[in-house]
Amino acid sequence: MEDFFQEQTQNNAKENMPLAARLAPKTIEDFAGQDDILAEGKLLRRLIEADKVRSAVFFGPPGVGKTALARFIASTTKAYVSELNAAAAGVGDLKKVLEEAKIRIENNFTQKRTLLILDEIHHFNKTQQDVLLPSVESGQIILIGITTENPYFYINNALLSRFSVFEFKPLNSEHLAKITKRAEDIEKFKITDEARDFLITQSNGDARRFLNALELALITTPYKGGAKKITLDIAKDCIQKRHLNYDKKGDEHYDIISAFIKSMRGSDPDATVYWLARMLESGEDPRFIARRIFICAAEDVGLAEPTAFVIAEAAFKSAEVLGMPEVRIPLAHAAIYVACAPKSNAAYLAIDDALREVREGPRRDVPPHLRSGSKNIGYKYAHDFPNHYVEQEYMPAPKKFYKPTTMGKEKNIKERQALLRKKQ
Repeated sequence: MEDFFQEQTQNNAKENMPLAARLAPKTIEDFAGQDDILAEGKLLRRLIEADKVRSAVFFGPPGVGKTALARFIASTTKAYVSELNAAAAGVGDLKKVLEEAKIRIENNFTQKRTLLILDEIHHFNKTQQDVLLPSVESGQIILIGITTENPYFYINNALLSRFSVFEFKPLNSEHLAKITKRAEDIEKFKITDEARDFLITQSNGDARRFLNALELALITTPYKGGAKKITLDIAKDCIQKRHLNYDKKGDEHYDIISAFIKSMRGSDPDATVYWLARMLESGEDPRFIARRIFICAAEDVGLAEPTAFVIAEAAFKSAEVLGMPEVRIPLAHAAIYVACAPKSNAAYLAIDDALREVREGPRRDVPPHLRSGSKNIGYKYAHDFPNHYVEQEYMPAPKKFYKPTTMGKEKNIKERQALLRKKQ
């Protein structure tokens, strides 16, 4: 009787587990994606199969298998396993785990190592990371750090130098289809191709989000003819809005704004407006976007199309007084104008070259005829001469900083300068 109740308790616990947990991979072959690190013969796979995993950091976007793989390693290793979440754990929690690991490995009978799975390791500050260093260096613990952030930015160099770094990539439709098939086999249901494809598209490569929506569909779908069938309409009810990976302080934020700027610079209006839409849909501050358009108009369009700067300024002012959805229009107006405008960075190069000359070049004093007031004896007033131009010394040891291009309106500047000097 006791065995019966124990079995019932275990079955109930299993049923109450989220679908993502019930589908946790039991073998390496169960994993979908990550062939770069888990395919036959790859380093990490060989280490797992030999139970020789060393300290490592798993990084990549959410829902791609980082935690699942760490827990799979925990289920197969002979080492003692501890798990902490850096967002909740403090130095005291960490020191307790490390002290127990030290006792465990120094035991003459067991000499058992400890595998510490540290989720969201990027939340640990430098002091907390330094606490880990001696135990990692001595081999008392095997540390698997899990993060959605770039470890080269968030983990100190001393600790990072003792890690193997494995990058996890977003899952594609084929990978998520494999997960769907496995879920159908284990949970005994059917899903139409249209419903599956819709959930895959909306989950944006995040298996956890995909499985959460699938689980909601399963819970709310009644049995018909002894089976559950998930249709497109059911799928649409279970995942209302496409998930976009966009942490305003994370890598995705910087990657997308970088793509936006480079698309404007590269004169691709379609890519420009797409990345703009990605940021707006993800809740980015319109003023942040407007500042980048403003900068691009000055740096990359420059004097080839001076109107771009004016339009960018207007968009910036609009972003200060308008919110979504109205602000999307002036932002799109300015971004597309900047993308389509002729490009010249001559003014940008000129000021940087001049600043470098001020810092590193010879000192230049103001010529006497250019000084203020009564000191400017010998100054020639440009408007008294033909074409309102006259040659005179404006700077000792003259050096050319501004070199206009032939792009857009800057071509006119170049031609005018050449013509004035020729006539003079």
